[in-house]
Amino acid sequence: MIIGASQHKKRINIIQNKLKDHEILIIFASSHKIKNRDVEYKFRQDSDYYYLTGITESDGILVLKKDQSIHFSLPKDKEKEIWTGKRLGKDNIKTLLDLSETFDLAEWETKKYELLTNIDTLYYFFGKNNDRDRELLTVCDTLHKKLREGKFGPSKIELPDFLHEERRIKSAEEIEIIKEAVRISVGGHIKAISKTKAGMYEYELEAILEREYLKNGAFGGGYGHIVASGPNATVLHYTENNRIIQKNELILIDSGAEKDYYTADITRTYPSGKKFSDSQKEIYELVLQSQKNAIAMTTEGTPFQDIHFSTVKFLSMGLKDLNLLEGSIEEILEKELYKKFYMHRTGHYLGMDVHDVGRYFKYGISRPLENGQVTTVEPGLYFDPSDFSIPEKYRGIGIRIEDDVLVYGKNPIVLTEGAPKEIEELENLRK
Repeated sequence: MIIGASQHKKRINIIQNKLKDHEILIIFASSHKIKNRDVEYKFRQDSDYYYLTGITESDGILVLKKDQSIHFSLPKDKEKEIWTGKRLGKDNIKTLLDLSETFDLAEWETKKYELLTNIDTLYYFFGKNNDRDRELLTVCDTLHKKLREGKFGPSKIELPDFLHEERRIKSAEEIEIIKEAVRISVGGHIKAISKTKAGMYEYELEAILEREYLKNGAFGGGYGHIVASGPNATVLHYTENNRIIQKNELILIDSGAEKDYYTADITRTYPSGKKFSDSQKEIYELVLQSQKNAIAMTTEGTPFQDIHFSTVKFLSMGLKDLNLLEGSIEEILEKELYKKFYMHRTGHYLGMDVHDVGRYFKYGISRPLENGQVTTVEPGLYFDPSDFSIPEKYRGIGIRIEDDVLVYGKNPIVLTEGAPKEIEELENLRK
């Protein structure tokens, strides 16, 4: 299911209604990035631009004012379209999105001064493209120097958080797309888990994942695949994926397919052999139970931070019971001693971006979850293989279990429940 033009028109209208007189929002499309010489990376549109326009062409510019909607795009060009494919062109875009005006991209150089003249506030996302950042700052500076002519540029440049607030809550259509991304991802994980053999390279499992994603119509992975065997699973963002898988160790796969600009995010940890060892099972069961508790808390009205605090306390108690942490629970939490084994957060928002947009705090207070949000729940424990203060049987173990959860009243919906995570399920799949 692809979001239709009518939804994009509605989104544009919602954002326009949040703008006041003498305010402007500018969103740039992505540009093609060069991999080497004249070879480009696979193109992926900017999420904010796509959310509002649904356009997958590069280099477009969307400009919104309270009573104007303007777009700049690459012009129709028969010769260039032979090489790079058909372009929509300004006239088609105007009709498609019911915009006030559309222009060829070349007109931006002169129009940008006109558009930013006598504007009080420019809403713009800094940090995506340094050249665009400098360009807009230069325009603002140039206009500031024309005060004696009765002209001025924006005196305030602010992040358009109101756009990310809209993206934070998922529509019914968005949830269906995420479910499809999840379905594809679950299939990839099951195939990778079932095909694992000692002696394989990690990148062979990565290839299985990517093949399943592409075969089912996904863009591919929504982020870099993590396929971490043995001690590599203790490296949180391990992406080299070039180690040979050994016998009787754990494999951690963190991967999700992107479908129609929405991504899944699943982590599963399982044995390279047929069964977990006793020490692996001890740690796995602790992480799994902490995750189940966290999922149960992923309900409407629960402050997001509370889920993390509860998970930290549960894991700390388990580590203390295993004699891996010393002292009272109060001391362990106050001194953050648990960070030796658990150093990341318990989850994040999920949507068009794997770490999706939206503020987690408001005025320093953790925000409550709302219906329609999708979040991950991903506790883990990691035991440094080179830390000889850790009992040998635990050294080199890295376990993370991650599911995607839809906030739905007091009954969280685990979208990724099809991916096996119970010990018995995983061992049956390994057999």
